[in-house]
Amino acid sequence: MKLVPLGDRVVLKQLVAEETTKSGIVLPGQNKEKPQQAEVVAVGPGGVVDGKEIKMEVKVGDQVIYSKYAGTDVKLDEEEYIVVRQSDILAIIQ
Repeated sequence: MKLVPLGDRVVLKQLVAEETTKSGIVLPGQNKEKPQQAEVVAVGPGGVVDGKEIKMEVKVGDQVIYSKYAGTDVKLDEEEYIVVRQSDILAIIQ
C-alpha cells in the first residue's frame, strides 16, 4: 500500500531525533519532543483548493520544517507518516 495525497496535502516521514553530547555519546530521543523536521515522501497535485489556485512548491525527497501541531499522524505498514497541508510547511532545508 502507499499513500497518495489529495489537493495541497503532503505526506512526510519524520526524521529520527538523536542528540549527541560534546564527547560523542548518542542519546536516543525517547523522552524528548518530536522534531519538526521531516522528509517529503509524497506530494498532492495542487490545483484549486478552497477556491484558490495552489502551486506545489515541495517535491519528493525535500527535507522540510513543519508547524509543531500540524497534520495527521498515519501508520501504514509499520511506518509512521504525517499528512500536512503545504501551508503547514514552514521551510525547505537546503
